[in-house]
Amino acid sequence: MFKNLTKSEKAWVLYDVGNSAFTMLACSLIPIWFKSLAIGDGPGQINGDQATAYYSIAIAVVTIVVALLGPVLGAIADHKDTKKIFFTTSVALGVTGCILNGFAAGWVAFIVIYVLTRICYASSLTFYDSMLNDVTNDERMDQVSSYGYAWGYIGSCIPFTVALVAYVLGPDAHMLGPVNEAGVKMGILPGNLSKIIGFAVTGIWWFLVTIPLIKNYKQVNYVEKEKGAVGAAFRRIGRTLKNIAVHDKKVLFFLLAFFLYIDGVGTIIDNCINIGTDLGLDTVGQVIFLLATQVVAWVGSLVFASLSKKHKTVPLILVCIVGYFCVCLYALTLKTIWHFGILAFGVGCFQGSIQSLSRSYYSKIIPPENSGEYFGIYDIFAKGASFLGSAVIAWVKLAGGTINIAVASLAVFFALGFVLLKISDRQKAANGNPFV
Repeated sequence: MFKNLTKSEKAWVLYDVGNSAFTMLACSLIPIWFKSLAIGDGPGQINGDQATAYYSIAIAVVTIVVALLGPVLGAIADHKDTKKIFFTTSVALGVTGCILNGFAAGWVAFIVIYVLTRICYASSLTFYDSMLNDVTNDERMDQVSSYGYAWGYIGSCIPFTVALVAYVLGPDAHMLGPVNEAGVKMGILPGNLSKIIGFAVTGIWWFLVTIPLIKNYKQVNYVEKEKGAVGAAFRRIGRTLKNIAVHDKKVLFFLLAFFLYIDGVGTIIDNCINIGTDLGLDTVGQVIFLLATQVVAWVGSLVFASLSKKHKTVPLILVCIVGYFCVCLYALTLKTIWHFGILAFGVGCFQGSIQSLSRSYYSKIIPPENSGEYFGIYDIFAKGASFLGSAVIAWVKLAGGTINIAVASLAVFFALGFVLLKISDRQKAANGNPFV
């Protein structure tokens, strides 16, 4: 597949390979490490339901911060020769935070560092997504965007496998190593070493795979620099929001639809391990299923990339929404590790495609010279997604409900998103793009 891409497209796709390693760690081992630090009877420790709720609240905090920063930073990054600087800075801070996270000894420090790292990670994706207009053309956007997610899924398996082996050898897995006085295996790797290795390998991989994009990216679409960049950015955002609300109904209804269905997607990604652990399932079995799901997501993204050559983008997104709706309802039946595996398989079939096609479709219906600003607005609902969904899960858990009911409740988001996307599709694109 890579041989069909230009040099700029390859470099852009590779960043998906890099940041997906952190995404994979975030939806698998990080919640486990957090709960191993947080849950207990000692001073300052909490119970399992509180840990699930606090973790969901932390993700919601990330969403709020990204919502405030994203549009402003994106608007400033639209200035000539600026986007690469913002992108490189956010990546550097995110990688540093990822590595430092491994050394956190207490659950409060762990979650604080993780939130800061997630903010930098989400910010880097605001700039990265807006680069799509610079590295390819409208006709190839669906394919290139899908390739990014596809190779991101399969590429992330490399550092994650190392992190998983370190986890299995560590004390949190309780699988290998000497036995303590209570008869529990303590692991081969001592103390927090397995956690340190997992975060370090992920951070280093993230940085190394990003180098080609940093070296080769050239900002083609831009606006001229203005005096008082921050104030000008706020004024531009105000004008853009007014224009979307009054004139550009296609973008307006798409963002409303996207806000709902991608929030459901993000919530499932961020809470997939919490789902299994709350059901008392084996954590290593869950992680192995999630690793296998990466391969399913890789194949699914490539299938939808191929379909995008013959079919319009919106019908393909609608198929993905229906798939997720069914996954949410299936969650009501979850009891065993095999049920969890089926759920993970269903998510993998549509996860990459719904995100990649949404990204490329949005790129087509916005003005390319303002892509950073528009993707700042987009990423309020996208890469920091799961605000409402995480709040729903936290509310259900704190109210004494089951994780099955909490996940099934997300089906409402997909149903409403389906309706609003259909409405968006009937509107005319303000930029006159014939590829939507």
